[in-house]
Amino acid sequence: MDRSKRKTADSRGEQIQAAEREAARQRLLAQAEADRIPVEETTRAVPDRRHDRR
Repeated sequence: MDRSKRKTADSRGEQIQAAEREAARQRLLAQAEADRIPVEETTRAVPDRRHDRR
C-alpha cells in the first residue's frame, strides 16, 4: 500500500472512530436526560424531626 492510500485509510479510520465516539456521547446524553429527576421533585421541604424528641 503506498503512502497516500495508507494515509487515506488512517484518516477514514479516524473519521469512523470520531463518529462512533459522537454516537456514544449522544446515547449517554439521552440516557442521562431520561434518568434525570426534575429539580422540583428533589427540593421539597421535609420537616426535620431529629430535635423533636419529647
